[in-house]
Amino acid sequence: MSGDTNAHAEANELGEFLKARRAGITSAEAGLPDTGARRRVKGLRREEVALLVSISTDYYTRLEQGRRQASAPVLEALARVLRLGAEERAYLFELAGKETGRPRRRQGAQRPKPQLRRLLAELTHTPALILGRRLDILDWNPMAAALLTDFSALPEKHRNYVRLIFLDPAMKSLHAEWENTARSTVAMLRREAGRHPEDERTAQLVGELSLRSDAFRRWWADHRVASLSRGSKTLRHPLAGELELDWSALTGADDPDQHLVTWTAEPGTPAHDGLRILASWTAAEDRSGTDTRTPPAPGH
Repeated sequence: MSGDTNAHAEANELGEFLKARRAGITSAEAGLPDTGARRRVKGLRREEVALLVSISTDYYTRLEQGRRQASAPVLEALARVLRLGAEERAYLFELAGKETGRPRRRQGAQRPKPQLRRLLAELTHTPALILGRRLDILDWNPMAAALLTDFSALPEKHRNYVRLIFLDPAMKSLHAEWENTARSTVAMLRREAGRHPEDERTAQLVGELSLRSDAFRRWWADHRVASLSRGSKTLRHPLAGELELDWSALTGADDPDQHLVTWTAEPGTPAHDGLRILASWTAAEDRSGTDTRTPPAPGH
């Protein structure tokens, strides 16, 4: 029964993804002639997608409704017509059950890999943490705790990056461009959901955030996807000031579901100086033997 339920959920997700993507393509962008007729739907109609993919409208309709499986050539054509990027194309194939590589299996609890933990321990002047499935925070170094939040004070089930971004007011205040950060974390979680559609904790997380955050619910419905790779962000830190940081993720070679994420700054910039201040404060805290990771406000 659970296998049938998972298959049905994946089919529904595939249909919702296709509907969301065709809604974002105009007939002009697709190269279709403008008939002048008023359009009742946003973006491409089902019959227009079917025409461009060279399949019947009934075939495409059944595909969106989860009553038909698509072949790899049809998926390739859909990716081209809907102008999917590399991440969206991979997501489409995974939802259709055409992914390559690791077989799907029920996932157990994650523990950080020893190799990543050793790397983490070496990064004494660089904020870093280990993220797992659904962007769970598996481990962190003192600099990451000083930069972001005291992860040790959180219940283990609440140590999730997406959850903190949407439900922790301090994290929202910390991010100068919170909306951009929040949207990107939703897209990363959507990618994770496609990779592990059977994961019950992902479903629980999405359900909780959908109930508690209008913004999450709205952006989740956009069906945008992105991988955890690299980017930049500006943080307004109470001790180190405004920090323009670059972040990058190193994926574990023996476990692609674990990532070592670091935050760095260009040498000679105010952000680089700010991280040095944060490192000095962290080292002082370690020498004093205290365990708090909440930096004092400037002047204290």
